[in-house]
Amino acid sequence: MPKVKTNSSAKKRFKVTGSGEITFQKAFKRHILTKKSTKRKRSLRQKGMVAPANLHFVKRLLGLK
Repeated sequence: MPKVKTNSSAKKRFKVTGSGEITFQKAFKRHILTKKSTKRKRSLRQKGMVAPANLHFVKRLLGLK
């Protein structure tokens, strides 16, 4: 049987925590930050968690299933 390849773009974007949850960096924090409120920018600093609806798809891309 051939080996299953991990999706290269997915391994750069997602990380698996110790408890098994999958995190990602939130979007819209790269540029044009002057018009965004401090509250909005602060909330974008936190890691995002993959929703249960998308979990099976992301796990398949990462080769976890």
